[in-house]
Amino acid sequence: MSNAIKALKANKLKTSLIVLSLIFSITSIFLITSISNGVISMYSTMLKSDGDIIITQRKISDTFFSNIDISLIEKLNNFKEVTKASGLIVGATIVEELPIVAVYGVTTNRFENYKLIKGKYPLKQEVLLGKSIFDSLKNKNEVLIANKKFKVSGVFQSSIGFENGGVVLNIEDASSIFNKSASMIMVNCKIDTNISELSDKINQLDRNIEAKSTTSFVDNYNQFKIIKTSSNVISFISFCMGLLTIASILSITINQRKSEFGIKRAIGIPMKKILIQIINESLILAVISFFIALLISNIALYFIKNSSLLYGYVNGEISLNIAFFIFITSILIAILGSIIPALNASKTDPIILIQGNKI
Repeated sequence: MSNAIKALKANKLKTSLIVLSLIFSITSIFLITSISNGVISMYSTMLKSDGDIIITQRKISDTFFSNIDISLIEKLNNFKEVTKASGLIVGATIVEELPIVAVYGVTTNRFENYKLIKGKYPLKQEVLLGKSIFDSLKNKNEVLIANKKFKVSGVFQSSIGFENGGVVLNIEDASSIFNKSASMIMVNCKIDTNISELSDKINQLDRNIEAKSTTSFVDNYNQFKIIKTSSNVISFISFCMGLLTIASILSITINQRKSEFGIKRAIGIPMKKILIQIINESLILAVISFFIALLISNIALYFIKNSSLLYGYVNGEISLNIAFFIFITSILIAILGSIIPALNASKTDPIILIQGNKI
């Protein structure tokens, strides 16, 4: 290990290039993974905050396209297992000069989910604003939503970015904007309820609806799968870029150190020891780069989370699991990036190395 540290100090320029490449790749993976997980976490938390069962239109790819009859709530309230059934419209539209803002149309029994910090819950033709949106508006008394004016009744604050940067309306007003009855119905059940059996009973009410437990819905939500798959693909590209860059720089570095390795081979130092030294050099750089990238990523995520331009829609936190996964990824980049140059250096004839021919 001491020989590896000495070698790194002796090749400061190449060492710096490798560290910068690693930091760029690791930071990219950190940000892509944590932001995609943050988006999934925010939306799933919002769905899980109220309701044991979620009812949507059958065979739709996204809740934005779902449209179910809100009158279904009356039938659900007749079930002895149901303690509350509430309707929700999920959409996005122009609000004042903001090109796209999350809009939630809710039945009155869902208003309690939004923690008021100012004013009151909205009546018809009124709107409740998330704090992020409220702070950005010039006119605090009324707001234009999809070319319709609404009086601002109050302001709420939420730890969920999608809500804190959104607006809440009565479901009747949202229905007139998005031309639908309800995107979904959330059902709260008694503690001893068999969720699976109740879901089956609900599905029998209408062949065009699909009732699932909230957990099952979140776990199988198509958009989450798409976000996760996209994140993995982009992270893999970043991984490959880092791998190729490190392998290229190490090949140049080792080629410039051919005489050093030739002398070591000539005096009897085994190939295995040379191989381990080169890999150790890469591992040291990987560990240093990981912690620098972790610091940079946390700073970047802090500014992203608190940016007034994003209204809380983009958020990400680096969990212990993510940090551990990316640490292992960093080690793999270092090992794989150094293994081919290291093998070439260790296997080349010492006489050729000392003479200065290319590896």
